[in-house]
Amino acid sequence: MRDLLLLALLLAAVAIGWWLGRRERRKAGAAPGSPNLARDYFVGLNYLLNDQQDRAIETFIGALEVNSDTIETHIALGNLFRSRGEADRAVKIHQNLLARPTLTGDQGDRVQLELSRDFLQLGLLDRAERLLRGLIKDTAGDEHRHAARCLLADLLEREGEWQQALDVAQPHLVRHSDDRRRAAAHWLCELAEAERHSASPVLARRHLKQALATDARCVRANLLLAEMALDTGQYRQAIRLLQRIPEQDKAFVPTLLAPLERAYRLLDDEDGLIRHLETLLEHAPYTSVIIRLAEALRRHRGDTEAATALLTRQLERTPSLGGLDYLMGLYRQQEGDGEDRRLTLLQHHTGSLLEAAPRHRCRRCGFSGEQLHWQCPRCRSWGTTKPITGIEGE
Repeated sequence: MRDLLLLALLLAAVAIGWWLGRRERRKAGAAPGSPNLARDYFVGLNYLLNDQQDRAIETFIGALEVNSDTIETHIALGNLFRSRGEADRAVKIHQNLLARPTLTGDQGDRVQLELSRDFLQLGLLDRAERLLRGLIKDTAGDEHRHAARCLLADLLEREGEWQQALDVAQPHLVRHSDDRRRAAAHWLCELAEAERHSASPVLARRHLKQALATDARCVRANLLLAEMALDTGQYRQAIRLLQRIPEQDKAFVPTLLAPLERAYRLLDDEDGLIRHLETLLEHAPYTSVIIRLAEALRRHRGDTEAATALLTRQLERTPSLGGLDYLMGLYRQQEGDGEDRRLTLLQHHTGSLLEAAPRHRCRRCGFSGEQLHWQCPRCRSWGTTKPITGIEGE
């Protein structure tokens, strides 16, 4: 049905193009054109009625003369092919248009932009890159230059060319788009991760500070800075960096808990960890915070009853499967040798449910999984995947 509608629109475009061309010829004093267009028009219509859509489109393309009045129609035809997954046909149409000497500069830029999209869909990234780099120069109009910058930045991101993507995007795209600003901060984090693993900590820190200057809400940059501080024995500095994350985005509190606990353990400051977790719990009553606090109370102070009371109070306020599973574990420890097998069976089932449940979900497209992806694998958005909250989450 959708293809039929598009072909009907195409049919109308052919008729309009024919009428415009005929009107121009009359203005110029020329005789009306030959009946070939009318014949091709009805041949194409016959193919369309017989559900031979490909042959109908080819007939209409052949019938539609390329001139200033029909450029947009040809571009639309190419885009139709590309949207149908036939980018090779779209390339033929757009390359045929580029070969026309009558194209204006703006029309040529528009066709090159569409041709670069065709190449991107076909995976011909080198050809697309050459076209786009030509368009971002001063020869292209502002509208086409902006679109070309966006496409080129996306292409370079796909290839993992983070510095080149930054060079293209800054400052033109980053300044006016929150999504681009967030993406640029993550590109800087990608550079920092590579430098960190290649023993270039000074460059890594510089890029991470640039990431925070680009996007002050970049949680990943503070996490990486904290991990680097831990690696160099700067445990208090790591704690200070991790304290900034709840102010940036409270949803990422579960992500900071592991390095936070490691920093306090390396300082041999279990009481400091308990106080920090109690403060976090007031502002972010997530399951992982509750469990880590209860475990710290049980392990450091040997106070299983205090841990059980904490879990019970929190579950009354915000029920969670993870909290219930941990609470049953505490009950089993308190029972000792007289353990209730029914409680063991219940905890086995809650554990199975927790193992099957995803831990993170993209807030933009809904993609979910166990691992935290800084760039969503489905929609390719940066920083939109966060820990899941609710009964089966945090």
